[in-house]
Amino acid sequence: MLAEVGFERLTTNLVCERAGLTPPALYRYFPNKYALLKELAHRLMDAQDKVVLAWLAAGGTEASSIEESVAKNRDLQKQINAITRAFPGGDWILRALRALPVLQEVRTTSRDMVAQTLFDILKAANPAASEDRLHTATRLTTQMMYAATEMVLEEPDQDEDKINEEICWMVSLYYQHLTRPDALTRAR
Repeated sequence: MLAEVGFERLTTNLVCERAGLTPPALYRYFPNKYALLKELAHRLMDAQDKVVLAWLAAGGTEASSIEESVAKNRDLQKQINAITRAFPGGDWILRALRALPVLQEVRTTSRDMVAQTLFDILKAANPAASEDRLHTATRLTTQMMYAATEMVLEEPDQDEDKINEEICWMVSLYYQHLTRPDALTRAR
């Protein structure tokens, strides 16, 4: 429904009509459209996070070459894009997460949780790495991957494979540089 009418024209009355509910029944759980959208945003972020965390747990960051790192990241990015596409109203929810202040906390909480998990894995593998740089790097790269998903979904005329390939090279090369022995202790 969100994709059909857009966020601005979405009302709780339209939701009730489509779902076959009365407004009091809906209001028992969701006092307004923002609360409903927040729940949908949590569900989308949870679905994405589940895949990312499984990828990390399965050794997604471990690679014997830069090409393997890019390939592993590309596979993850494709999965995230597919999950978002399959989620009802997924592309609209992504737009709302960025545009609505009430939803930004959902996005940043998800990003920070993923970034912290990634930080923990990378710090364990690179104990001499600067914690400050690594924290910044994990938050930044998580945000960049998220932005690539937004770009692919918001601009379907663009070449998704090319966008995925480029963002994965950026991230892989950045981490390769960041974890080089001579870069591990350098602070900004």
